[in-house]
Amino acid sequence: MLAMMAGSPEPAIAPLRQIESSDVSLLASLLLLIVAARLLGRLFAHFNQPELIGEILAGMLLGPALFDLIQPNPALAGIAELAVFLIILSAGLEMRFTDVVSAMRGRGMLLAVISFVVPFAAGVGVAAAFELDLMRKIFLGLCISITALPVAVKLLDNLGILHSRIARYALATAVVNDIAALFILGIVLNLPQQLSLVETIGTVLLATLKLAALASVVVAMNWTLEWLERKQLSVQSLPEKLGRYFGGEALFSFVIVFALGFGTAGEMLGFHFVIGAFFGALLLDKRYFLTSRYEDLRTTLSSVTGGFLSPVFFAYLGLEFRNIELDEIAFPLTVIAVSVLAKVFSGWIGGRLIGMPNREALGLGCVLNGRGVMELVVAGIAYQKGFIGSTTFSTLVLMGIVTTLLTPILFKRLFPPVALEAYRRADHR
Repeated sequence: MLAMMAGSPEPAIAPLRQIESSDVSLLASLLLLIVAARLLGRLFAHFNQPELIGEILAGMLLGPALFDLIQPNPALAGIAELAVFLIILSAGLEMRFTDVVSAMRGRGMLLAVISFVVPFAAGVGVAAAFELDLMRKIFLGLCISITALPVAVKLLDNLGILHSRIARYALATAVVNDIAALFILGIVLNLPQQLSLVETIGTVLLATLKLAALASVVVAMNWTLEWLERKQLSVQSLPEKLGRYFGGEALFSFVIVFALGFGTAGEMLGFHFVIGAFFGALLLDKRYFLTSRYEDLRTTLSSVTGGFLSPVFFAYLGLEFRNIELDEIAFPLTVIAVSVLAKVFSGWIGGRLIGMPNREALGLGCVLNGRGVMELVVAGIAYQKGFIGSTTFSTLVLMGIVTTLLTPILFKRLFPPVALEAYRRADHR
C-alpha cells in the first residue's frame, strides 16, 4: 500500500492539505482572538477604561502566558503589521498639519520638550541602573516618554473638559511627543549593528537628513495646498471627481494608496513603513481632500481598524507577553513607578513654567501619563526587530496597561466632582 502511494500522485496533494489545515488554524485563531478581544474590550469600556487594555489581556489569556491556546506565528504577525499601518493612519487623520505646527510654537513647545526629555532621561537612567545595553536604554526611554493621543482625547472627553486649557496643552504635547518618538525610532532603526562612534554619528546625521527631506516634502505639499486655496483654486475638485467617477466606496482605497505611497517612500529611505505613512496621513486634511465624505472615510477606517485589525494587533501583543519571573520583578516595578513619577512630574513642572496653578499643572501631568497605542506600537516594532528581548517587551506592555489604567484614577482623585465642576466653570469664563 505504501509502495502504491509512493507511486501515486497522492503526495503532491499533501502540501495542499497542509495549507488548508494551516488556513483553518489561522482562521480559528483569529476567531478566538477577535471574540475574546472585543468582549474584554467592551467590558473595560463599560468601566470607562480604554478598550485596548481588555484586548491585550485577551491575548495574554489565550497565549503562552496563561492558557496557551494560541501561539504567535508569522501569519498573525503579518495581520498585526497591517493593523499597525492602519492605526498610524488613523492617528495621522486625527491630527491636522496646522495643529502640529501650532503645537511647536511658544510655551506649548517648552512643555512638550520637558514632558519628553525628562521621562526619556528617567527611562535611560533605569536601564543604566539595570545594566541594559544601548538599544534597550533608548527604547525604554522612548516608550516612557510617549503620551497616547487617543487615550488623552477619550479621558478629556469623558470628563467634559476637551476644550479646556489642560486639554489644549495635553493634546498639543501628545502630538509633539508622538512625532518625536517616530523621529527617534526612524534614526534608531538606521543605526549600524556594530556601534562605533564615527559610524553612529554618521548614521544619525544621514537619518536626520533623510527624515528632514521627507518632512520637507510634506511641508512643501501643505504649503502648496494652502497657496492654491489662497488663489481660490479648488483643491477639493480632483478627489471629488475621482469619487464620483470610481464610486464613493473607492475613496477608502485612494486614502490607503496615498498613505502606502508615503510609507513606501519612507521605507525606501531606510525607515520603518509607518513613519512615511504617518507623514502622508498628516496631509489628508479635510479642508483639501474629500470634504463631503470625510466623516464617511473616518467611519469606514474606524470600522475596519477598531472592529477588526486593532483588536487583533493588541491581542497579538498579549500573545507575545511572557510571564516575568519573580527574580526579575524588580525591573518592571521600577519601570512602572519611574514612568508614572517622571511623566506626572514633567507635566507638573512644565505646567508651572507656562503659568498654570498647582492643581491644574498636576492634572496636566496626570493626563500626559496615559500611554497606549503609540507606546505599544514602538515596543512591538522594537521587539519584532530584535532590539529588545521578551522581558523588556513584557515590561513595556505591562507599563502601558498600568499607566493607562492609572491616568483617570489619578486625575479623578486630584479633581473630585466638585473641583472638576469648578474648573469647568472657571475655564469657560
